[in-house]
Amino acid sequence: MLPRGRPRALGAAGLLLLLLLLLTGFFLLGGYPECERREPGGRAGVPGCARCPLTPRVPLDGQLREAAAYDGDPPAGHGGHNRSACAPQPPLPPKCELLHVAIVCAGYNSSREVVTLVKSMLFYRKNPLHLHLVTDAMARNILGTLFRTWMVPAVVVSFYDAEELKPQISWIPNKHYSGLYGLMKLVLPGILPSSLTQVIVLDTDVTFASDIAELWALFAHFSGVILLRLDRLRQAGWEQMWKPIARRVLLTLPATSLADQDIFNAVIKEHPGLVQPLPCVWNVQLSDHTLAERCYSETADFKVIHWNSPKKLRVKNKHAEFFRNLYLTFLGYDGKLLRRELFGCPSQLPPGAEQLQGALAHLDEEDPCFEFRQQQLTVHRVHITFLPHEPPPPRPHDVTLVAQLSMDRLQMLEVLCRHWPGPMSLALYLTDAEAQQFLHFVEASPVLSARQDVAYHVVYREGPLYPVNQLRNVALAQALTPYVFLSDIDFLPAYSLYDYLRASIEQLEPGSRQKAALVVPAFETLHYRFSFPSSKAELLALLDAGLLYTFRHHEWPRGHVPTDYARWREARVPYRVQWAADYEPYVVVPRDCPRYDPRFVGFGWNKVAHIVELDAQEYELLVLPEAFTIHLPHAPSLDLSRFRASPAYRDCLQALKEEFHQDLSRHYGAAALKYLTALQQPQSPA
Repeated sequence: MLPRGRPRALGAAGLLLLLLLLLTGFFLLGGYPECERREPGGRAGVPGCARCPLTPRVPLDGQLREAAAYDGDPPAGHGGHNRSACAPQPPLPPKCELLHVAIVCAGYNSSREVVTLVKSMLFYRKNPLHLHLVTDAMARNILGTLFRTWMVPAVVVSFYDAEELKPQISWIPNKHYSGLYGLMKLVLPGILPSSLTQVIVLDTDVTFASDIAELWALFAHFSGVILLRLDRLRQAGWEQMWKPIARRVLLTLPATSLADQDIFNAVIKEHPGLVQPLPCVWNVQLSDHTLAERCYSETADFKVIHWNSPKKLRVKNKHAEFFRNLYLTFLGYDGKLLRRELFGCPSQLPPGAEQLQGALAHLDEEDPCFEFRQQQLTVHRVHITFLPHEPPPPRPHDVTLVAQLSMDRLQMLEVLCRHWPGPMSLALYLTDAEAQQFLHFVEASPVLSARQDVAYHVVYREGPLYPVNQLRNVALAQALTPYVFLSDIDFLPAYSLYDYLRASIEQLEPGSRQKAALVVPAFETLHYRFSFPSSKAELLALLDAGLLYTFRHHEWPRGHVPTDYARWREARVPYRVQWAADYEPYVVVPRDCPRYDPRFVGFGWNKVAHIVELDAQEYELLVLPEAFTIHLPHAPSLDLSRFRASPAYRDCLQALKEEFHQDLSRHYGAAALKYLTALQQPQSPA
């Protein structure tokens, strides 16, 4: 029903609190079907109504009390009555109206949860959205990268520093598992822009099953002089309103157990007229002891589900499987399909989108290398630090292993962790569904779940070719140590390599006077099972016995011959080698080294081009005498199979090499002439 007057106690400011908290899962939503009238057949409502408004019950002092219907009458239990007559469903906002949503999000896990919430909003939405995200530095870094690479049209994202809010709420004792972040909705009016007039606030653990515009339309209930506005709330002195009440409550309450809900309940208890009843379908709460069935059994048209329990999807509820499947639908949904334009709505394109669209429009679909050109221009969604990660302590000679992988190499992770005890930065090329399989894989592994110094960065799959150098660049950009070991996932480093590299870095200082790339000699075994050597002496014995080979000795010796393995056998100190065409060693370099050239997608020349760039920038190549890494056998990748079978594929690779050299010439001038020899050699398989 439409409000008929100003609330008894708090005026417009009081009701604005409701707007701020529509979907936080607290007392303002929920409730149970108690309609006065029903349609024939048992459905609540009358013609022209989507559903009767439901009178929510709110917990105050441990009891369920009726929330006052905001219609100008005294609230129930205060000399008046609750009205729950059926009102017509308010019209949806104009299709181009910008809807504002605020979310508090902190930490690695919440940064994953909020993605599923956003997917469900984007799936149903027909309006532009402005997301106001209150985050810690960690979540801002993660979500900033995600939304920048997601490039969803008609979505604006603004970030607010949660650290600035902590002093305003840190005085409140709180036992809730969300910590201080669970209290931050109390102070949202002070951080959101003064020009913002209304906003929907969501918890990260809700999932939409309808268009968020339907929820926004409920603001139509608050019309005329009592239209709820943030500026009016500020003018009314919300901070001066809730803080004295909170201090009085905390005299008898040792600590809040429901975070800001305890404070809001106390405010409502003193000012019951501020509550506007909303249909419970907008907050179907799922916990072990929920009574939500009373709500959704009355209607099939529920709007939002809320996993408001620390157990989340593990709650015990007889219908939990049904709601869990709805959640999992969005969890595994391909996010790139949500890059939908809102036709007819003028909106600013995401940064870089216009240039990207122009470049894609100029591609010739009849070009034999169209696949390569298109893949090079693809902007992949990137979710950095997908799992909780403990950054390594700052050490001047520390080194991070950098590599990339896809789902079919996942089994390498455990054994790699046993060989490399230091920090790692790994980029994984996965679908949305595979990302969840990977999450469960790590959680189920005692080895992987114990390693907090391994940072996993998910790059979501898109396109037919493997973007190997884009993946490497993601992993490289997220390394936090001064030096990086640029490896591949199919290689196992010597057990002692991490300690040996740190000692070598301290001795040689490859990032100081003369830039240097420390070469780690590469070997391979053709056996799926073999005894990994614990020292250089053992490795040489296996090499002499024919159980190990220098890497690609049978297929592409040019790639590693410049390492000079004969000299390495006898070497006791590092020695310098010269660059040669198609050289592609695995190296240790400073973190600020040149990035990999992203034009090389699929198979071929991806590492070679990087070593060329290092040489062009005058990196000295130093081979380490006690270092080694061993390649394990595996089935050939799809891209390798295409390279071997398709002359057109190899022709496209040659075209990329020529373009790469043209760019080198423009950048380095005559110094790039020596790299012409690399173009005149047979095709490199790497």
